[in-house]
Order: sequence, then C-alpha cells, then structure tokens
Amino acid sequence: MAPRAKKSTRWTTEAQQMLELLNSLGSTIFRQLLWQRASDLDLTYAQSQVLFRLAEHPSSHMGDVAKAFGVTLPAVTHIVDRLEEKGLVTRGDHPADRRVYVLDLTRAGTALVDDLEAIRLRGMERVLARMSGEDRRRALTGLEALVDAASSAPEAVRATSRRGAGAPPAEARLEIEDTRTGRGRKGAR
Repeated sequence: MAPRAKKSTRWTTEAQQMLELLNSLGSTIFRQLLWQRASDLDLTYAQSQVLFRLAEHPSSHMGDVAKAFGVTLPAVTHIVDRLEEKGLVTRGDHPADRRVYVLDLTRAGTALVDDLEAIRLRGMERVLARMSGEDRRRALTGLEALVDAASSAPEAVRATSRRGAGAPPAEARLEIEDTRTGRGRKGAR
C-alpha cells in the first residue's frame, strides 16, 4: 500500500511560513547586529546562544543545556570546549555527582554577554524605529499571542514526548558547528 500524501492545510502553510519568518528573523538579527563583534571573537551563533543561556541559568548542568536546545550532549560538549578555550565559560564538577559538569560564565563571558545584549538592544531599537507605531503594536501583540499559544498547547507537549524528553521540533533546534567544516548544521535529531 502506498503511503498517503500529507494533505496541505491552511494551518500547515501558515505554520511553515511562521517557522521560516522566525528562523529568518533570528539569523538576520544575529548576522546584522552581532556579526562584527562575534566575528572578532570567532564566535558562532550556537556559541552565543549557549552564552545567553548560561547568563540566564547560571550553574547549569551540561545535560540541561543540551536538552534546552534539543541537541546531543556531545554537540554541547563541543560548543563548551570552544567557549572554554576562549576563556568565556568554566566547566566545574557538580558537588554531589562527579559524572555531572556544571557550567558558568567567566568574568570575560559575563562581560561579553552584557556587550552582546547591549548590541542586540540597540539594533532592535533601530529596527523598531523603522516601523510605524501601529506595526510595532501589532508585531508585539502577535508575538505575545504566539508565545501564549505555544506554552498552553497540549498537543505540543504530546508531540514533544513522542520525540523524546524535552526535544523541541527540528525547526527550533540550535545550529551547531560541524567539526569537519566549521560550518553550521542542525543539531542531532
């Protein structure tokens, strides 16, 4: 029996469009606003996201960081190795479990995150200045509605549990650098 073709619906089309727009926005903001500072430091998008995560969640376990981005522990280990080499992150032993590493930003890492946050904020202010007040309000209202719907959607929770504990959809996964080429690729599925 031949597999049935998935019927495209309005929701599927809108979902694809939303994912494409969100991915484009995220990568565009990184490239436009942080590119010069990040390239000076040879900092990848994935590395910057781990830094931001550690700033918000100090003393995170390596496994928690992997789970937050839906990537494998080896993928996060590779990113953390590079951040350690740059003096931006420390990897310490967990006081109660020697198998677990605890990650924290160094002073240099904290300073860099503060710097990158300021760059992001100034850049977003410039983007918003090019929009009308009405467009800004509509964008904020729409994003708030999207976040509310995503956090209260029971089907999203069920779909996530089928893929694996805490794994986000493939489209939302953190890009990690390929160790062979140095180019970005999506995290392991």
